[in-house]
Amino acid sequence: MNQRSLFIKDGHHQLHLRHIWNKPDGVPVLMLHGTIENGKIFYTESGKGLACYLAEQGFDVYVADFRGKGKSTPHIHQDSEHGQFEAITQDIPLFIEEVAKRNPKKMHVICHSWGGVLFASTLVRYPEKLTYIASNICFGTKRSVLTSGIEKTLKVDWLWNRIAPKIAKRKGYIDAKKLKFGAESETSLFLQDSIDWVKPNAWLDRNDGFNYQEAAKEIQWPPTWHITGIRDKVLGNVKDVQAFIDESNNTTAKLSLLSKQSGNALDYDHIDILTHPSNIEDHFPHVVHWLNEQHS
Repeated sequence: MNQRSLFIKDGHHQLHLRHIWNKPDGVPVLMLHGTIENGKIFYTESGKGLACYLAEQGFDVYVADFRGKGKSTPHIHQDSEHGQFEAITQDIPLFIEEVAKRNPKKMHVICHSWGGVLFASTLVRYPEKLTYIASNICFGTKRSVLTSGIEKTLKVDWLWNRIAPKIAKRKGYIDAKKLKFGAESETSLFLQDSIDWVKPNAWLDRNDGFNYQEAAKEIQWPPTWHITGIRDKVLGNVKDVQAFIDESNNTTAKLSLLSKQSGNALDYDHIDILTHPSNIEDHFPHVVHWLNEQHS
């Protein structure tokens, strides 16, 4: 297996793509991570994770690090001025164009968590990008958190919606790794953008008022598969995943809930659905089969 780092220059930013492949002519896969994480949710340099598994199956894999995350530079700091808007309007279009430039075949796009919301938002804003896309798989992707309970109150209502903004106001950004509730920092702008959407508000862009939900009615979505785990009670609750499918008007999307009761190896949560060792014998082979079906 081969791995190398590619960089896309955008102003004073360098956006990182981890290229992982086993054969040179594979079907391309672009992978997009979620909030307070980076592309390492999909791979390790020692060859673990979904990205490496797909490369072993012959796919040409590109794992993105959003602006300021992972190996993208400069890293997020107190004066960082980008947010969710830049991820939707700059980062994702640049990643799609870079992969398309390197591999002319239509690409699959695999997202984790908030990465799926950002990707869908990019396609709604720029429907011409659909010509590059073969399919989309989202793990634990929801927009608004509609569920209730103690975990939601602690993680969303208190930590993300109340405490995090106070820290960001004082420090200039959220150092989630230092605070031990994530692997990456987030800018104050990104935090505020995401809070607006995590609450049961309209799918509108607070930067320019773009109405994603209305525009989504005109989108011919690529084949889409949403996957979440039964122990993902808040960050990818199956009811919230379905709500995002509904508001996207993605009427043909498939939704799977992974659990022991459904025949899976374990009851998955928001993270181990991508990182548990059992995945390579459990649902990862089904992912490969589904991706191959979209090109048959």
